[in-house]
Amino acid sequence: MCGAETGSPKTVKVEGAELEVCDNCSDFGTEVETQETSSTSTKYSTSSSGSSSSSSGGTSSSSQTRRSDMFDDMDELAQDYDQRIRSARESAGLSQEDLASDLNEKASLIRKLERGDVLPSDEVQTKLERKFDFSLTAGGSADDEEEWSGGSSTGEYTLGDVVKRKD
Repeated sequence: MCGAETGSPKTVKVEGAELEVCDNCSDFGTEVETQETSSTSTKYSTSSSGSSSSSSGGTSSSSQTRRSDMFDDMDELAQDYDQRIRSARESAGLSQEDLASDLNEKASLIRKLERGDVLPSDEVQTKLERKFDFSLTAGGSADDEEEWSGGSSTGEYTLGDVVKRKD
């Protein structure tokens, strides 16, 4: 850690990382017993025998279907969420301050949401959806479908169908 060269460094664990340090720097962490037998490999081993067994295990699992993760179940926020919030508030005849007090939130948050500066938290999104009985998630509007009507004759999209150039 200090940069001093030592002939017999000690292995010390400092904030979760194992480091080889000199005697003076060993006080900054907890000394770890070094294992002289490297024949046993663990999942995170960097030895050649450990990496070959983990890579063969990785290839067999890659032929299976992809595991679902937490993002598969999440709804995507609509791109025009700011306009939806503003129009719902205005149609209800509420000011930003009135809406904020109804939702028990700050008026500055409502202003930022309507400008599109911040995304609503899950809690605020739920409050808004209950208050105005509408959805802030994408997929509910037909406008999104019309936006993606382009594409090649094979039905696949290319990068040119999606990208908008700034000239």
